[in-house]
Amino acid sequence: MTDQQDQYWMRYALQLAQRAWQAGEVPVGAVLVHDDRIIGEGWNRPIGQHDPTAHAEIMALRQGGQALQNYRLLDATLYVTLEPCTMCAGAMVHSRIGRLVFGANDEKTGAAGSLLNVLGHPGMNHQVQVSSGILAQECAALLSDFFRMRREQKKARRSAPL
Repeated sequence: MTDQQDQYWMRYALQLAQRAWQAGEVPVGAVLVHDDRIIGEGWNRPIGQHDPTAHAEIMALRQGGQALQNYRLLDATLYVTLEPCTMCAGAMVHSRIGRLVFGANDEKTGAAGSLLNVLGHPGMNHQVQVSSGILAQECAALLSDFFRMRREQKKARRSAPL
């Protein structure tokens, strides 16, 4: 994949992240690409679906499995706006995706190199190629804006007269 292709798909993932924001979820979007076509997409939905596993990456991987009629997603690339957590990284290893491309690092829970490196751990039976920092500023800004808005809403509720 070229840098231009990576940016194209990351922009698509950012649009999906906006859908999460509109639903009041943490704005993370993911798109799964195989042979230059979308086979899965998702955005964070754990709050609305009452499902702790409803992360953008998991949603995209589930759709990809259905599209290919296989739980092995060989040669697929997952584009996600935020570095995946351990759950999502584990699912990527189990699905055998070829490549992960993510935007913003997640120093608190990132499992693709920031906090842990599940995808590159030598003990894993599958290694996922990782490219990071694609449209990182845009991805990080979306998250920062969302959490800033949340803090302002919380502050407004506390100072509102009863």
